[in-house]
Amino acid sequence: MSNTLRVVHVHVHVKAEHVEAFREATLANARESVKEPGVARFDVIQDSEDATRFVLVEVYRSAEAPAAHKDTAHYLRWRDTVAPMMAEPRTSRKYVNVFPEDAGW
Repeated sequence: MSNTLRVVHVHVHVKAEHVEAFREATLANARESVKEPGVARFDVIQDSEDATRFVLVEVYRSAEAPAAHKDTAHYLRWRDTVAPMMAEPRTSRKYVNVFPEDAGW
């Protein structure tokens, strides 16, 4: 495969009473994450029918960038802040970019 971008979809189910706090903490993390040189995108999306469900769409420029992201202060702060807000453990799926070409990101 010629494309090197790594795409991670993180699925999160939050306790109803923590939706707003989770959004705030996650947006703070996303705003810092997009400043990382290895991050091409960091999208936060919320289910339109169930406000307690979110997907983080993280696009990394290399295979090593996700691990570097997990070493940042903002990620560690987010992880520890939102852990008690989860209705169930978060899950993720990892992908490689197919289209558009990496340069299109």
